[in-house]
Amino acid sequence: MMKVLVLNCGSSSIKYQLINMNTEAVLAIGLVEKVGMTGSFLKHEKESGEKVLFEGEILDHTAGIEYVLGVLTSEKHGCIKDLNEIDAVGHRVVHGGERFNSSVFITDEVVEEMQKCIDLAPLHNPPNLKGIEAVSALIPDVPQCGVFDTAFHQTMPEHSYMYAIPHKLYEKYGIRRYGFHGTSHRYVSERACEILGLDYRNSKLITCHLGNGGSIAAIQNGESIDTSMGFTPVEGLMMGTRCGDLDVGAVTYIMEKEQIGVRSFNTLANKHSGLLGVSGVSSDGRDIRKAAQEGNHNAKLARQMFNYRVKKYIGSYVAAMGGVDAIIFTGGIGENSVDQREDICKDFGFLGCKVDSKKNDVYGEEAIFSTDDSTVTLIVVPTNEELVIARDTIEIIKNR
Repeated sequence: MMKVLVLNCGSSSIKYQLINMNTEAVLAIGLVEKVGMTGSFLKHEKESGEKVLFEGEILDHTAGIEYVLGVLTSEKHGCIKDLNEIDAVGHRVVHGGERFNSSVFITDEVVEEMQKCIDLAPLHNPPNLKGIEAVSALIPDVPQCGVFDTAFHQTMPEHSYMYAIPHKLYEKYGIRRYGFHGTSHRYVSERACEILGLDYRNSKLITCHLGNGGSIAAIQNGESIDTSMGFTPVEGLMMGTRCGDLDVGAVTYIMEKEQIGVRSFNTLANKHSGLLGVSGVSSDGRDIRKAAQEGNHNAKLARQMFNYRVKKYIGSYVAAMGGVDAIIFTGGIGENSVDQREDICKDFGFLGCKVDSKKNDVYGEEAIFSTDDSTVTLIVVPTNEELVIARDTIEIIKNR
């Protein structure tokens, strides 16, 4: 039985899953929160559904991962008897720049290259690297692999990823569109083709990953040819707290009028904008929906803006590919917000696809929600990034 531990290390959190790759069953899943802060805790759930919460001081990522390994092997709450049962560790890494266009076996040289990408993702890549360092210290003989959010989009053509700025800025600093959520877009596009009996290498797909962070991708013949996020995850759709597409002139105008610097504006665009900024209620779509139903104008407006921008990107990608076979919804909003899916897709009759409201009444499960006579399929596919990371990890280990 091959077992892979999947780690997703954030600045103050560690998400983990232990997966039996023979059956692809999740043996354990959990989350460490408030790493390096007061009130640290670990939530752990076994395959049986049994849940447990541990509270205690967790000073850094090494201590957090040591805690995770201890829980996985504990007699009472664990699912393995010994750490030797872990065959490999797969890490989610946010930014691979142009250096990494696929998942990799982690070596000292690879870590050095990953460190060079820190400037491109200063909030995300350092904790990702801390996770790798922690595993190296705690279980040094276990092979590790890195799976990059940006890798899937490295197939974008030059005319799609370049910005219309002086070319020397691209040459000096790598300023271009990279795209994110690549692991999710890859999983749901492949899975949708399995469900629909489509040839992945001969298809035109649009994947909509809609959650607190959101992005859309145009996937033609199994390759990403465009995606809504850019140099950073701020570009593109309106999100929970991110502004999405914004006129650069408005950026400089706000900075001048509010007399704020780069760091403050970065916080404004990333943390205080999007659904939260427009609604003034919350970044959570459920809270905004409730406020909209109660008559809050700005909450209604936030939802309308969100849905409209998704619709616009879908339309532009249909044009970019010269058609589409399926439009796929995933992520917290994409999987669970029935009325938003319907609102986004209600005007797609010209594409030859219509929403079946009864079929659309699903939450968090695979479902086709277009009418039987639609020539373009609308489908919900819950994402599973951890499984992609585990599959890539096993594939790399086997082929070494």
